[in-house]
Amino acid sequence: MRLPALLLCLFLSACISIPTPAERTQSAEQLVASHGWKSQLLKTNEYDLVAFSPMPMPAGEILTVYIEGDGFAWISSSQPSSNPTPINHLALKLALADPLGDPVAYLGRPCQYVNNDKRCKQSAWTNRRFSRQVINASSQAIDQLKQQSGASRLRLVGFSGGGAVAALLAAQRNDVSMLITVAGNLDHKTWSKHHRLTPLRGSLNAADAWQDLQAIPQIHFVGGKDKSVPPLVANAYRSRFPSSSKPSIQLLPEFGHHCCWVNEWPRLARATIE
Repeated sequence: MRLPALLLCLFLSACISIPTPAERTQSAEQLVASHGWKSQLLKTNEYDLVAFSPMPMPAGEILTVYIEGDGFAWISSSQPSSNPTPINHLALKLALADPLGDPVAYLGRPCQYVNNDKRCKQSAWTNRRFSRQVINASSQAIDQLKQQSGASRLRLVGFSGGGAVAALLAAQRNDVSMLITVAGNLDHKTWSKHHRLTPLRGSLNAADAWQDLQAIPQIHFVGGKDKSVPPLVANAYRSRFPSSSKPSIQLLPEFGHHCCWVNEWPRLARATIE
């Protein structure tokens, strides 16, 4: 009887240690407030999306939009979470560390930081996380951010699953001047196969959009110690392109999926425009 009781205690302790959605949202609000940023809710035809940015948005010709990863999408390998609001806010931290001097905004993914959108179903952060509806909603939200800044062009930066969203957005828009990903899931078919996971049925695959991406300047940062999205995913994406237009893959041997990106981001981001 003692072993089951111990396991139950460990399980309950693990559950207690996970911040609630409200606590996760509050931590993001506190983080941006310390930088003079504010949140806003962007209405789209598909989902309500939360964005963080300086308010009012500074004007500029190029708007850099950072797109969040999948967030707290899964409790375990077989159990989805009830709310995908991130715990770590890594893409938000990258946005706050942006050194390039252009207007900057951060865009959350569907159902992150949102409590009352009745359209939020678990499929929006599981198998349909890169669906056409998700991409269309993100594009409509970016249109609103772009209008606020008066920008004519976009620089898209996506972290993890946000890298797939950024690539799919770039493939369907005509105003993206650069695509940058950090530990990006650029080929979810390769990723699912590698991890022996159920394929993301209902999701678009960034690698399949290579023909619409080959004219866009791209830099994809990959961590050599990333176990979540290992380098083979970016390599599979790159292999789809002809030799004349292969995107740049920058391998950081000591970086993981979360480790080191935020501290090194000012240096890495500057390198993208040199």
